[in-house]
Amino acid sequence: MALLSFLFAPKPKSANAAKERLQIIIARERTGRDGYDFLPALREELIAVIAKYTKVNPDDIKVSLDKQGNLEVLDVNVILPDVELRS
Repeated sequence: MALLSFLFAPKPKSANAAKERLQIIIARERTGRDGYDFLPALREELIAVIAKYTKVNPDDIKVSLDKQGNLEVLDVNVILPDVELRS
């Protein structure tokens, strides 16, 4: 039975996987140098994930990292296209 559980285990949700990646990236950057050169790669990965679910213009995805006091705030702004409602 353990083999069946291993083979048919539920896949992790993409949102949880993305959250874990963000935590790893931010932790690595905090312990490393002061640069924020991971933001372009993060933006490209976000575009790829969002494109799996809806058509979005890559220019409509903005990613920035700001300092507010002693905190760093990751801001992700995505403009989604209008969705036509079907009757």
